[in-house]
Formats: sequence, C-alpha cells, structure tokens
Amino acid sequence: MTEGFYRRRGIGLFLLLVTLAVGACERLAPPPVPRGNKVDAERLAQITKGVQTRSDVAALLGPPTARGTFDEENWYYISGITQVMPGRYLELRDRVVVAISFDRRGVVQEIRELRPSDGQDVGMVSRETPVPGTERNMMQALFGNIGRPSLSDDASSTMNNPARMGR
Repeated sequence: MTEGFYRRRGIGLFLLLVTLAVGACERLAPPPVPRGNKVDAERLAQITKGVQTRSDVAALLGPPTARGTFDEENWYYISGITQVMPGRYLELRDRVVVAISFDRRGVVQEIRELRPSDGQDVGMVSRETPVPGTERNMMQALFGNIGRPSLSDDASSTMNNPARMGR
C-alpha cells in the first residue's frame, strides 16, 4: 500500500518537474526582433491621396521595402516581428504590409494596410519542371555510347589530357 503511494507521489513530482522545465524554456527564448520598415500611423496619416508624390512619401516613410515587380507604381512597406522559440521554427508575428499605389505622374492614388487575414494561400507545385525528351529508355542506356568519340592514345589526345601526359 505504501509502495503505491510513493510511486504515485513520485510520478506526480516527476510530471511537475517536467512541466516546470518546459515552462522555463519559454524564458530562455531570445527576445522578439522587429524586421522591415514599420510605418508609424501618424506619418501614414500625413499622406493625402491625390496630393503627395513619390518624393514626399519617401521623405515621410523612407525607402520602400519592395517595389512593384513590373512597374514603379506600387510601393510596399513590409514589417513584422520574428521570434525563435526553443524547439520550434522561426515565428512571424504581427506582419503588416502598407501598399501605396501611384499614378503615372507619381501622385499617390491609394493607400492600403494589409494583414495576414487579407492574404490568400497559394498551392505549391512540384519543384521539378518536366522537360520532354530527357528520359532515357533501356535501349538508349545500353547503346547510348556507340558512335561517340573515345579517347585514343595518339599524340593529339595526350597533349590536352593531363592524366595521360606522364605515359
């Protein structure tokens, strides 16, 4: 009877210690790291659609984190907070993208603040692009080297082949 009591007490003590150890891992994590170009709400409020230009926006917010791929009419200010948790991958928290669109004259047309909930999941495809004609069949594998030039022992081939120069 007393053995069972001590065994249950030992298991309970062990579980308590494991719980405390796992909880302590959170304290060992490095502090969160801000990344990107975080846009202050006060400065963003100073930008007026139809009035400010690219140079005004750059003076207020700094250079954009990214620009449009095919044109200069979209600027993106991307920011987030990352943190590495023990035993886990890098976590991205509080990601914000401020998208500013300009017209052809460089005047602000639209300002959008995008959060992760505004995004869309993109399905991944295989990493290998199939190229027709690169598969070898059994006959090509067996007889593929027939008719190809081979190394000969004449002087012209030893001149350009360092492995045969000493022979």
